[in-house]
Amino acid sequence: MQNVTAVAHRGDPYRFRENTIDSLRSALDRGADAVEVDVRLTRDGVPVLLHDETLQRLWGVDRPVRSLSAEEVRGLTAGGVPTLAEALAVTGDSRVMIDLCGRVDRRTADTVLDVVRQSGARERVHYCAQAEAMLAVRAADPAAEIALTWTTLAPPRPALLAAVRPRWLNYRFSLVGRELAARVHRDGCLLSVWTPDTRRSMARLLDLGVDSITTNRIDVLHALRTAG
Repeated sequence: MQNVTAVAHRGDPYRFRENTIDSLRSALDRGADAVEVDVRLTRDGVPVLLHDETLQRLWGVDRPVRSLSAEEVRGLTAGGVPTLAEALAVTGDSRVMIDLCGRVDRRTADTVLDVVRQSGARERVHYCAQAEAMLAVRAADPAAEIALTWTTLAPPRPALLAAVRPRWLNYRFSLVGRELAARVHRDGCLLSVWTPDTRRSMARLLDLGVDSITTNRIDVLHALRTAG
């Protein structure tokens, strides 16, 4: 159990608003090995931390982030939505999983990866999303570490795996059983899962030998892993 990577989903959202600096800091303070963040681009091409298309759910502003400049986002949220550069700065040497949200083309991938490089974080960042986005990341950086998100029990096609070259296959936790875990490892990938939040679910996944768990309850996972 000690070898399982504990990834905090959007930080520590049960204590602080997700994808904020306070949430990331809290997750790392409570035992996370890595934090997962969602990234979208503003109108002027600045990567910021936001899962949804709009600011409505978290910030009460029904405006798409892609229609706003980074400065407008900052003003509408009182500085609550950090840029990716700010998030990378406060996470120190910790690992960061960047989930690329929305439509991701080569230009978007280049923009995000440029921020990672400029922040000196390339060695501690990996990227997750479905196939189209991960193909764009692979084209932008042949050495990028990728977690290919997969949402069905049918395995990815060999041609896709050859093109993306993921280190990880990233599954919804409810899909993962012993046979799938064995297949992923047999095919030479590490297995990451998202987002179990109960102790029972986490214990089952640990027993299956998953390599990484992304959860909203990093405190529960940390305690379970430590006890094991």
